[in-house]
Amino acid sequence: MGRKHDEPNSALSNRLILFFICFVSCGIVYTFLSSFSEFGSSLPPLQVKQNVKGCCRGIENLELWGAAVKWGSQFKLNTSQGCCEACKSMCTGNDGPCLCDTWVFCGNREKCGPKFGECWLKKQKDSLAPEVKTGAGPGKIVSWTSGLIFGKGEGIIRLETEYGALHIKLFPDSVPHSVAYILELLTLRHCAGCRFYRAESRGQSWDSEGNHIENAAFGPPHALIQGILEAQGTPFKKLPIEDCPTLRRGSVAWIGSGPEFFISLANHAEWENKYTVFGSVLPEDMHIAEKISTLPTLSDVWNNVNVTVLEKPVPLRLSRVKKNDED
Repeated sequence: MGRKHDEPNSALSNRLILFFICFVSCGIVYTFLSSFSEFGSSLPPLQVKQNVKGCCRGIENLELWGAAVKWGSQFKLNTSQGCCEACKSMCTGNDGPCLCDTWVFCGNREKCGPKFGECWLKKQKDSLAPEVKTGAGPGKIVSWTSGLIFGKGEGIIRLETEYGALHIKLFPDSVPHSVAYILELLTLRHCAGCRFYRAESRGQSWDSEGNHIENAAFGPPHALIQGILEAQGTPFKKLPIEDCPTLRRGSVAWIGSGPEFFISLANHAEWENKYTVFGSVLPEDMHIAEKISTLPTLSDVWNNVNVTVLEKPVPLRLSRVKKNDED
């Protein structure tokens, strides 16, 4: 996979996500980004085991609000990851709806004082538009770290195209900064300029289930469709690389630190944990991604990588899916 001018290992800037505090409501004007990042297509396939517990993360200096289902004053833990796991354990999908979809942890001993270690488990009225406590004064740093958990049928967004809708399950416990950005896009109610512009089939390298065929090349073609999701109106700020879960067929991931992204049509273990996977296309919608990958294309070369770009880019419209839709 290629990107004009830029490399995937360029220095990343940490992005402080503030969208929970102030949702964007202004109109947006699209400016297409002309740089693309490069996949290492010649790496050997590796079996990478997902570190599930290591993927339980939140956003620092953020205090999410909501109805408490477990009071932090009576529930203290050592780490924010432990607090995240405690909420996740109440959202297994095995015994009905999630009892917890929000966790809030105070982990700064100096700033938290007697609240140090408190783990508040909460429930949002709307997990795709979480409430945030905004009482802190200007310049005052919030001492809490917060995160979301999406259960079965929750946290699903829709990428609408002229060829059908791609329903994507988001992973806020793994990649909270990335999901925060997507939720910010949802508040805009449109995504002017969002589109797919590159398409490459599985070719002869991967089977219909995304498994690599023995002794086959790793591309080109690289088994993906690539596009851009950019919040307009203000300069885009790079997202941090959040390196789990790993890439599989249906994975939706950023290229570098965004806003360019791709949907994988195959299991790309050879790319290891190089890209931030922020969601996964529901299996029943993968035929739409496959359809887009077969549209007419033109050949090009990005950073010495042979690629194929769509003759006619496919516009995207971003929207939310109601909680009771199937996961």
